[in-house]
Amino acid sequence: MPTEVPSPFLFVITRADSLGGAQIHVRDLALEYRRRFAEVHVAVGQPGILSDFLLGQGIEVHRIPSLVRPIHPIQDAAAIFQLRRLYRQLNPALVSAHTAKAGMVARLAALPYGPPVVFTAHGWQFAEGIGLGQKLAVLATEKICAPLSHRIIVVSDYDFELARRLGIARPPRMVRVHNGMPDQDPPLRTGWDGHRELRLIMVARFQEQKDHPTLFRALALLRSLPWKLDLVGDGPRLEEARQLCEKLELGERVRFLGQAWNVAELLSQNDVFLLISHWEGFPRSILEAMRAAMPVIASDVGGVAESVKKGVSGLLVPRGDHRLLADALRFYFDHPEEVLQHGRAGRQLFESRFRFEIMVEATLRAYRT
Repeated sequence: MPTEVPSPFLFVITRADSLGGAQIHVRDLALEYRRRFAEVHVAVGQPGILSDFLLGQGIEVHRIPSLVRPIHPIQDAAAIFQLRRLYRQLNPALVSAHTAKAGMVARLAALPYGPPVVFTAHGWQFAEGIGLGQKLAVLATEKICAPLSHRIIVVSDYDFELARRLGIARPPRMVRVHNGMPDQDPPLRTGWDGHRELRLIMVARFQEQKDHPTLFRALALLRSLPWKLDLVGDGPRLEEARQLCEKLELGERVRFLGQAWNVAELLSQNDVFLLISHWEGFPRSILEAMRAAMPVIASDVGGVAESVKKGVSGLLVPRGDHRLLADALRFYFDHPEEVLQHGRAGRQLFESRFRFEIMVEATLRAYRT
């Protein structure tokens, strides 16, 4: 089997104005494939921090003005024709689409004789925990678009089984490829020994998917314990989160750091990583924490349990239960030695299962077919 994917290669993603998991995924793969295959292009709906970075790295970025996140029949139809025009201009050998709307537009734009399209689902938008209206709309769309996919890549066993059970797709059209992260030297960590405040960090956009309110309510039960919390990210619910934080009298112990490029550095300054969510696919932020030898406390949703091994590399809590989340946090206060031990176990899991090279080769296998 050949080891190359022919170029030019085109990534399509809806939003480039934020740095969520899908954007980081596209960033890392675009840089790697440009290194391997020379000609790589990225098409985006809303430009911003991601597109600016890619342009700075010499990767050509194309704007699809009508490609927007909300469902909008007129704009969606315009986006299909705009992307079809780009296909004719670039004649890509392969299109890799990311996020639900980009996946829909990219596949419909390829009809009837366009390039092969691989859609990567970074967590299905019809998973448990998502509102019924959104769930039904996305499920109906995917039922139409899935047969147009040359391959569908899902990032967790959870998403694979969910799509199979709902009749979206089956092998060989659908394959599972866990996310992976480029490695780096693990930061020097002295470990938390219980003799100073416990430093917590959560990296997540302030939007419907993430559950900052449950985290705040859990921490409000632990006011008597010494802790500080860093929150990395922006989003439409940021101000709402600030207000709740003040209402619960946590303001002086919580820092809102906004969107940041230096996440690895921020992780090295903290002790425990948190990801409290209503739903997830297979979170890349957790892999960043494992790479940094940090223990993880996360909501047990989606494919989270496929990376966080409960009682080994971290702790899992039910969705929306602030009391059990408080108990999980209290566990580390009562067992400070587990902070270092769980962090080391997470680092070992990262090295054996979630390195970037493992993901790249599995993704290329899907592309080659």
